[in-house]
Amino acid sequence: MHSMDNLKKLPKLSKSAKETTDAFWAYNEQVMSDGAVPVKYKELIALGVALTTQCSYCLELHKKGAQDAGASEEEIAETIHVAAALRAGAAITHGTHLFDE
Repeated sequence: MHSMDNLKKLPKLSKSAKETTDAFWAYNEQVMSDGAVPVKYKELIALGVALTTQCSYCLELHKKGAQDAGASEEEIAETIHVAAALRAGAAITHGTHLFDE
């Protein structure tokens, strides 16, 4: 099911909902541009979020974005562990719902 070739179908979305799709891409471009948070950090944040949502497309795109923005393998490795710790922490804290008062 996952193939980066599927991204070639994005113009179909734009054709069917041009105004909304264009607004999304403009928003995305603004969000991911350099600002108070540098692009490299934004790409690492996006990579961490992609790891937690397990979006294969986002993983590929933001890995490249992080590398292009100068992220090292060590920074990417730490990002992986931050995402893993957050997922594990969520399981632990949500596990408290399984106990009676």
